[in-house]
This record gives sequence, C-alpha cells and structure tokens, in this order.
Amino acid sequence: MDRDRTEGSMKNIKGRVKEGVGKAIGDSKMEAEGKMDKTEGRIQNTIGGMKDSMRKGS
Repeated sequence: MDRDRTEGSMKNIKGRVKEGVGKAIGDSKMEAEGKMDKTEGRIQNTIGGMKDSMRKGS
C-alpha cells in the first residue's frame, strides 16, 4: 500500500474528529479546518490508490 493512502486516511480521520469537535463546541473555524483536512485526506488517499494501480499494472 502506498504511503499516500495511509497518510490520506489519517488526515481524513483527523478531519472528521476536528469537524465533530468544532460542531460540538460551536467553533466554526475548527469545523472548517476539519472539513479541509477531510478533503485533503480524501485527495491524498485517491492519489495513493492511483499510484498503487499503476504499480500493479506495470
């Protein structure tokens, strides 16, 4: 598994937690940061998946 997939998954999880805490305490900035982290994690995970596919295809 590509390192990007692992890091992307961790960022996604971190973003979910951050977003949830932000919602719970009413901190819109933290909530927005969590959403950005989730999106960044999804993108990084997708890139890692593409790298894995390219390696398997070679």
